[in-house]
Amino acid sequence: MSSVKERLEKLGLTLPKPAAPVANYVPFVRYGDVVVISGQICFGADGKLAEAHKGKLGAEVSNEDGIAAARLCALNVLAQVQAAIGDLDHGVVQCIRLGGFINAVPSFAGLAPIMNGASNLMVEVLGDRGRHARSTVGVAELPLDAAVEVEAMFEVR
Repeated sequence: MSSVKERLEKLGLTLPKPAAPVANYVPFVRYGDVVVISGQICFGADGKLAEAHKGKLGAEVSNEDGIAAARLCALNVLAQVQAAIGDLDHGVVQCIRLGGFINAVPSFAGLAPIMNGASNLMVEVLGDRGRHARSTVGVAELPLDAAVEVEAMFEVR
């Protein structure tokens, strides 16, 4: 089995620096063998939100950019998990759940395919340990006008 780092390298990705909260909350909470990750928006490797990942799906943001934004959210989730437990290879037992929030116009019906960007990345990086339950909702706004936000829950050692 390849390591998380090897899988990330194969995808041409590296974990970003974990983002600091933008309001009065903590990025994660560990409770026994569960880690809950606060919602992560689609910051790039430079810690910034790309213009292509700002705005609403069904308006300014294309489906392709929405999927890319969801992948970035998942990458930021993994960075927070690593900050919480130190080692993704030996510390993650299972991704239990992802929650996706898609900044979308009211008539946008393609929420699930956008969130697949995050779900697919989780499985690509963690293998079967990345398979999870999920909910996805469309919302009127997200912090910093991000197109996508993803929260998560993990079983850890």
